[in-house]
Amino acid sequence: MIQKVLIANRGEIALRILRACRALDIATVAVHSTADRDLKHVRLADESVCIGGPPSAESYLNIPAIISAAEVTDADAIHPGFGFLSENADFAERVEESGFRFIGPRAETIRLMGDKVSAIEAMKKAGVPCVPGSDGPLSDDDAHNLRLGEQIGYPVIVKAAAGGGGRGMRVVHDADDLLHAISVTRTEATNAFGSRVVYMEKYLDDPRHIEIQVLADEQGHAVHLGERDCSMQRRHQKVIEESPAPGITAAERADIGARCIAACQRLGYRGAGTFEFLYQDGEFYFIEMNTRIQVEHPVTEMVTGRDLVAEQIRVAGGEALSFSQDDIEFRGHAIECRINAEDPERFIPSPGQINLYHPPGGPGIRVDSHVYTGYVVPPHYDSMIGKIIAWGEDRPSAIARMRTALSELVIEGIQSNRLLHLNLMADPGFRAGGANIHYLEKKLNLR
Repeated sequence: MIQKVLIANRGEIALRILRACRALDIATVAVHSTADRDLKHVRLADESVCIGGPPSAESYLNIPAIISAAEVTDADAIHPGFGFLSENADFAERVEESGFRFIGPRAETIRLMGDKVSAIEAMKKAGVPCVPGSDGPLSDDDAHNLRLGEQIGYPVIVKAAAGGGGRGMRVVHDADDLLHAISVTRTEATNAFGSRVVYMEKYLDDPRHIEIQVLADEQGHAVHLGERDCSMQRRHQKVIEESPAPGITAAERADIGARCIAACQRLGYRGAGTFEFLYQDGEFYFIEMNTRIQVEHPVTEMVTGRDLVAEQIRVAGGEALSFSQDDIEFRGHAIECRINAEDPERFIPSPGQINLYHPPGGPGIRVDSHVYTGYVVPPHYDSMIGKIIAWGEDRPSAIARMRTALSELVIEGIQSNRLLHLNLMADPGFRAGGANIHYLEKKLNLR
């Protein structure tokens, strides 16, 4: 059993991990940059180690510093959270080679799923439905690539194999633009991800973003914990997530969930993971797998009553999953709003001191946040400062509770996107459910 966990992250996810460790009676080590010495989890951890300056490259992406901190504090395991090094196969490998447990999948699994081309190939072999596409990397043969475009049918999308976060992709509506799009995407991919490999897929014009949460242990057991709808997006970044997804039937959930479980068992997967799909016309199409805990994991926890982070830690310690698929029950509806320190209209980050902070409460409300009155939001990292999660017996009651929670939230001294979320909770398209991934950008006139 793991006795001490080093938390290789910051902000609300670091605090979330610390709380899970405390519930399991596991000691904690917080690593932090010089800009983050006053973070809540740093103050609450059993031990803390400063690992570098404010830039991520000097601290949260500094692998030698993190490993050294684990060594000097005699930690047993390292939890990467999300972002930063959470899906870095080299980091996972270094952690295990240094004698620590990596709380996540094995390095080879992260490497396999981190390359979109190899991930799609693996999913096809496992029987997971995929978007029609090039079935591998695009070559430098222009004529062949043009023939592929015609076979797939326009519009198509050219993607970087090592891409993520909405970068490294181009939509192409006709053959005249295909070769230029491939060239530009290759250049962007090389600069952003260090790999020029790109591939091509059919571009779905009216899809929703539906993802399946899974957990698996080293004994070969795997379960799914239902789906989340993450279609409310801006610039490919999720804004609102909910579970269950409106309109997805129990039969559809059971079928796609079983396919994801089979894929986990085929891969020898370990830990928490998320299969991400585009969903259109009643069909699921695999796009990628995230080999870590997700920002939106609380909505799954709210409808299943399961602690995903605690289960991650148990599995990393060699334990079997503490429940089976038959033990999982889905109850009610949960919605999550990401609260960012940013201008709600221009979406420009708004760092600075929070002069007054008052989180909401009441029945069915959960707040995951590391901020407090007097906290200074640094300019060096992602602008997300917390998440509000509302649970209700059904979707309308969850929306009503979220509206109340957002109206109670007070953040003074910096700007936040609270008003954007309040507006969306009253928006007819969102309230109807089932909006596609383009809905929010069209509403905000960003397209």
